[in-house]
Amino acid sequence: LVGLSFSGAIGLTFLMLGCALEHYGAYWPLFVLIFYLISPIPHFIAKRVRDDTDAASSACRELAYFFTTGIVVSAFGFPIILARVEAIKWGACGLVLAVNAVIFLTILGFFLVFGRGDDFSWEQW
Repeated sequence: LVGLSFSGAIGLTFLMLGCALEHYGAYWPLFVLIFYLISPIPHFIAKRVRDDTDAASSACRELAYFFTTGIVVSAFGFPIILARVEAIKWGACGLVLAVNAVIFLTILGFFLVFGRGDDFSWEQW
């Protein structure tokens, strides 16, 4: 849990650097925060709506993977488009792409650690 929070803090620090450094000076890359917030939503919906069969794959889960993949790809494409139209500098684009990798790996790590169906309960914290 500490490692996940540390990597999230490092990622958000680099995102702020990509926006606030004097050479870059544009806050458009902060819109990737929206992608970070909506990326787990399809997984939560699929987990709630899943059927009672223990099949390895279901249509709802596959659709959630599809939407999540679209959100992640959009998060990586957004800074590239901003850099192509010269709304941000290419250095800021590189920082945001690195931040995207760190934050999405942090989100994936959270779901791998805490998303298992074992007897883990938040009440024991």
